[in-house]
Amino acid sequence: MSQKAKNLAERLRAFTDDVIGFVEGCTDKNWRKVLATEEWTVGVTARHIGAGHFEAVGLARMMVKGEKLPEFTMEQLVEMANAHARQHAGCTREEVLGVLRRNGAALVDYVAGLSDAELDRTGHLALAGGELSAQQLIEAVILKSGGEHLANMKAAVESK
Repeated sequence: MSQKAKNLAERLRAFTDDVIGFVEGCTDKNWRKVLATEEWTVGVTARHIGAGHFEAVGLARMMVKGEKLPEFTMEQLVEMANAHARQHAGCTREEVLGVLRRNGAALVDYVAGLSDAELDRTGHLALAGGELSAQQLIEAVILKSGGEHLANMKAAVESK
């Protein structure tokens, strides 16, 4: 394991633990609160992080293998996320915790095993503005965008 991979894996583990801790502490009332930004419930948004953001590691795997990344538009990405939200509108806390734990652990384990060269491998993703490295993809999709979802969930819970 490279030091760079170890550091990134530790950041991902801390983020995963933060999301899991938030979900575990959610009351039933807060679980059903709707976020102003996403227009999804807290529960659906938490599931979106675990199923959507954490599984974005599949794109990083493709980059590491030198495979071409799929091209999709922002509109397609939003529609996929909204379809997921509709499909899982009734998700339970236990279900979401399972998704977060399973996918979070798989993500951390995968990243921890990467070399510096693998983290630096690039791919073209028009949605991201062109070339980016596997590490940049992971940081942008999981830590930055997933982190924004978590912040929005926390804000929704804190609002009256």
